[in-house]
Amino acid sequence: MPAALALLTLVCWVLGGTEVPVPSFLGGMVSMRVQYFTPVLVIGAILYCLDRRLNAPENTAVVRVKRWDLAAVTAAVALCHLLGLIVGMDIPRNLMVLLAVALTVRRLSNEAAAGAACLLLLLANASLGRVYQPSGQPTGQWWAITLYPSGDLSAWTVAAVLFTGGLLASGQRLSPMRSFT
Repeated sequence: MPAALALLTLVCWVLGGTEVPVPSFLGGMVSMRVQYFTPVLVIGAILYCLDRRLNAPENTAVVRVKRWDLAAVTAAVALCHLLGLIVGMDIPRNLMVLLAVALTVRRLSNEAAAGAACLLLLLANASLGRVYQPSGQPTGQWWAITLYPSGDLSAWTVAAVLFTGGLLASGQRLSPMRSFT
């Protein structure tokens, strides 16, 4: 995960301000900064690490390995907040929102679906969440948390609540009927 955070920082420094065209769900294209998509790098690394399991040691461990997994996820978010001082604080906020989605979808499905759900959320926010004021200035819809300015307290509160909910959902055991191990 530290390598993914280093890559996130490097991409934000080198290409962060570059605008890329993104297909819109309503037709046409919208323009987004590369920096907007960089949390997906960390999400991919976290999902990859969470997917690699050693069933025998994890089932017989004194302390549930899932607790260590969630501690590592939380540590990655904390490190990203430190890097946010360099790359912008909207990156760690968006990482928390995307991790909440990824952990919840992973709990219900698998890692591939979790990664796809994160990318779909970013694309939906980029194409459907942006509206223009009469002055021509772009602004985000109330539900497009990833488009809020980095200093918006309500977006931070929602991100923290969603991240906590994702951790709680991910930390619960599967019922015996749904257990696959």
